[in-house]
Amino acid sequence: MTLPKDPVMLLSLINTKLRDYNSSLDDFCKEYNLDKEYITEKLSMIDYHYDEFKNKFV
Repeated sequence: MTLPKDPVMLLSLINTKLRDYNSSLDDFCKEYNLDKEYITEKLSMIDYHYDEFKNKFV
């Protein structure tokens, strides 16, 4: 999967996938062979952080 470079678009994509298809960020990253650290750092740039209880970036 190619990730959007724009952090806001990335946020939208990931939260949608987490809501509809994946039970956790780890599961999402494993399924799509993505770097969890890259995603969390990219989204922290726009002040979003993963909430494991809500299973989304908030």
